[in-house]
Amino acid sequence: MTDPQPVARGSVDAQTLELPANADGMLALAARSMFDTFARTAMGMLVVDRAHRVVWISEGYKRFLPALGRAESDFVGRRVEEVIPNSLLAQVIDSGQPILVDLLANQAGTFLVSRLPLRDERGEVIGALGLVLLDDPETTMQPLMVKFGRLQRELDAARSQLAAQRRPKHTIASFVGASAAAMEVKRQARRAAQTGATALLLGETGTGKELLAQGIHAASARAARPFVGVNIAAVPDTLLEAEFFGVAPGAYTGADRKGRDGKFKLADSGTLFLDEIGDMPLALQAKLLRVLEEHEVEPLGSNQVQRIDVRIVAATSRDLQAMVAAGTFRADLYYRLNVLPIRLPALRERLSDLEALAEALVEDISRRSGLAPKHLSAAALEHLAARPWPGNVRELRNVLEQATLMTDDLVLTAAHFGPLPEGGPAAAADDAQDPAQRLPLESKAPPAETLPHAALRESATAQDAFKPLPQAIAELEARSIREALALTRGNKLAASRLLGISRATLYEKLAAIAPSG
Repeated sequence: MTDPQPVARGSVDAQTLELPANADGMLALAARSMFDTFARTAMGMLVVDRAHRVVWISEGYKRFLPALGRAESDFVGRRVEEVIPNSLLAQVIDSGQPILVDLLANQAGTFLVSRLPLRDERGEVIGALGLVLLDDPETTMQPLMVKFGRLQRELDAARSQLAAQRRPKHTIASFVGASAAAMEVKRQARRAAQTGATALLLGETGTGKELLAQGIHAASARAARPFVGVNIAAVPDTLLEAEFFGVAPGAYTGADRKGRDGKFKLADSGTLFLDEIGDMPLALQAKLLRVLEEHEVEPLGSNQVQRIDVRIVAATSRDLQAMVAAGTFRADLYYRLNVLPIRLPALRERLSDLEALAEALVEDISRRSGLAPKHLSAAALEHLAARPWPGNVRELRNVLEQATLMTDDLVLTAAHFGPLPEGGPAAAADDAQDPAQRLPLESKAPPAETLPHAALRESATAQDAFKPLPQAIAELEARSIREALALTRGNKLAASRLLGISRATLYEKLAAIAPSG
């Protein structure tokens, strides 16, 4: 009994089909049959050669040409990336890897496509085959399209959120002030932004070190890259190494199975701001020094070294030189950080900027709180200028925010800020007096009924000679203006800078004191 003869698909007798004598012939026939099947069933098909040029399109593909703004003569022979927006056929040719299912969107519509590399007998890529499987996937594949669209939107939103979080919120211009000290800080910050060297910001707490660090980043060539800040004082010592260098997958019990990138990795190609660097433990200072010198990090629990490109901006309110002398801060790390030192002045050192700072802060507080904008009276500004401001601009914002939120008045006066705290300039003036002669701030003279007659007469004489506060202030102001003009030899612009007021304000005050000489 003889074996049954194979029957081809479609009930075609095998004897009518010429079977090749070898496997290569069988493969060639299969390839030709598959190509013909694709050409008949696909919505469109095209072939691209090794040089990315379109060499053939099917009859079905020709109906997409008008929407692409091309005629067949202007399509075949052109590079595929020139005639099909968003095409990845060039990538398939260059990589040799197929893209079996993908969505392609351009002015011709949205298509479900497949892309396959074409190889010669030696296995070398000689071109690619592009197939349009569906030309209306929005209706025929609605569930998949909806899911794809939702995932794409979520991905775009996550990317935008991460980019916004890593983007600096301030520029150098955000450092408010026109005093000589403030202008020098901004000049040095702009100079630091032009280089990639490590910058060290020095100053008391609340002087604006993080704001200036963001400004330096925003003005640098790395502005489009991440800005990552970490407050060393706010992170427990046991977590600092993982916070800085990251954690390898499964490095310890409870660690993320996927691992976690450290701050250095997150800031790669951007800027890393190390706030309160003086609080870093000695054991970690050596590892930080190695990162700064070798430009590479090794995640906790990993043997793999990762190269990084990070610009460091450090800040501290401590005296690092004194810490180096005391042995609590490494001298070699100090020298590595102290390349471009910038000292931020305390608020009491630039009181001429107080008015501009207060106005900017009150405006920001009103905007954030949704309240009507408030204004500061001249008496309020004088009252604020008399405070010692140990917390600097941060303390000023706190005081202004309290006053703004605690009243409906649109003009803030000295009364809205309460009495001056102990330790202010007024208290310092009292401390300089003989303790036996000092009196409470509420009353510089004892009640009249407690004085004998002779003391009453002396008190009356003193009261006659006493000047009202507005008169005393006006006389002091006039004397200061005359002295400033004398020192600057009549140069009003220089005098206004010396006095810490605008030239227009100086002209107004000169006009007011002119009648009295």
